Amino acid sequence: MNHRGTPTPDPSPQGGGEHKRRRSIAALPGVPPLIACAALIAVWALAARFVDINGLPPPGEALAQVPAILTDREALVNILDSIKRMVIGFALAAAVAVPLGLMMGRSRAVAAFFNPLLMMIYPVPKAALMPIIMLWLGIGDASKTLVIFLGVTLPVIYHSQQGARAVEEKMLWSAAAMGLGPAARLVRIVLPAALPEIFVGFRTGLVIALITMVTSEMIARQAGVGNILFNSLDMAQYDTVYAMIVIIGVLGFLVDAAFERLRAAAVAWAEPAREIAVGSA
Repeated sequence: MNHRGTPTPDPSPQGGGEHKRRRSIAALPGVPPLIACAALIAVWALAARFVDINGLPPPGEALAQVPAILTDREALVNILDSIKRMVIGFALAAAVAVPLGLMMGRSRAVAAFFNPLLMMIYPVPKAALMPIIMLWLGIGDASKTLVIFLGVTLPVIYHSQQGARAVEEKMLWSAAAMGLGPAARLVRIVLPAALPEIFVGFRTGLVIALITMVTSEMIARQAGVGNILFNSLDMAQYDTVYAMIVIIGVLGFLVDAAFERLRAAAVAWAEPAREIAVGSA
């Protein structure tokens, strides 16, 4: 009761509990991406129904082709071949780019030699190199893997260099005083300290690897998801085209989610502390 004798409203109405429940549901792992996908499908369905666009099938027709593609042996072999090329290209790029980036971050002479070369290569779209690479290596796996390698290398080099430059000099002086040589300091001091930044480069490189994988297969149309995508477009099988785009998108999401778990486990010591304010609005 207030001073006028009228009942005081309940300070914890049902609306507040409902709001908190909706917030807790939205915070569940996987729920925000599902909400975003549902919204995208709804927009897609509305566009297919009300906008006169040639080659835009309803989402139901396109999504119905996803199981058909994934159960087709030839299509599944093409998808697995694409993943294999992406993994090989990414692994080769990481093996070359991480040591080179660390050396560039700790040596002015190495940085002065490689920086001009990288600055010339960086603005060139890697897909534009595909015709030249095809002349050298043909249209097989080697040319497509090389394009993926070139696309992944540059961001990994950059982030490895930035991570190496951020290492405190006192740590290196202490290691040198303990008798560690330059190579040992690079492996035992610089590499662990630069790992959080290196993983940022890896994550960027994975996105670029997926993009260059599809692009290279669309240019050198012999096998892979890009080949399925372009062949379906040529034959006006638009539902298959959109189904392949959905498969590529889901593949990218799964790869990124798996890598994020790996990154969080590998550099858990570098994760910022997050405190949750109890009772905050």
